[in-house]
Amino acid sequence: MTAKNWDFSSFDGVKLKIHEMGEASDGKHSVILLHGLFSNADTNWIKFGHAQALVDAGFRVIMPDLRAHGDSAAPHDPAAYPADVLVKDIRALITHLGLSGFDLGGFSLGARTTAKLLATGTNPRKAIIAGMGLQGLAGWARRRDFFFEAIDTRDTAKRGDPHWLAIQFMKSQKIDPVAARLLLGTFSDMDPAEAASIETETLVLCGSEDDDNGDPEELAAILLNGHYVAIPGTHMSSVTKAELGQEMVRFLVG
Repeated sequence: MTAKNWDFSSFDGVKLKIHEMGEASDGKHSVILLHGLFSNADTNWIKFGHAQALVDAGFRVIMPDLRAHGDSAAPHDPAAYPADVLVKDIRALITHLGLSGFDLGGFSLGARTTAKLLATGTNPRKAIIAGMGLQGLAGWARRRDFFFEAIDTRDTAKRGDPHWLAIQFMKSQKIDPVAARLLLGTFSDMDPAEAASIETETLVLCGSEDDDNGDPEELAAILLNGHYVAIPGTHMSSVTKAELGQEMVRFLVG
């Protein structure tokens, strides 16, 4: 099924591209899925069949290209990047759509955004936090600095540099480095106590070789109603595995 694409003006007028597939049916729900850093809705959710698996199970799948990613706007004005701007964007989208009884999930950066939404009053029926461990939520500064360095060395780093893969992925996705740097500065650490306050039933889904964002089992354990499931792959390769979509469907249907 081809995605239906439409434009959304966020809380401050910045234009975001929304990709949508399927219709809620047989008592199923709408699902909002948030992609990872330097990625986009197509790469994270559509290309490898995860959105289609949810559509086949009767869900409506709503997938924004996050601010400064994909086909969404990437402004260079620092005023377009207030603290936790992605949280503000997704709250605005939920309000615009008038959703109730929806599900919410994200991978990596999308998982951080999902966790922030859950901890600050957004109440989906179920949630999925993928490609994320507790340290990735509580210790963002280290990861942020890594990506700052990737942006700054994007034209000089050589193969073998620890930033090489991130740089190549950023280039393949045509990421605007100025906008990306501004966006990276909007994320704040999450106190473990905030994560421990999340009541929504949440699936922590992570590649068995993925430790980029810390320990996913530790994150699942601290949640009030968390479940941990491992799928094959590293942080990069787990997105390409059919098991990602299969486990999402299993959790949301169950």
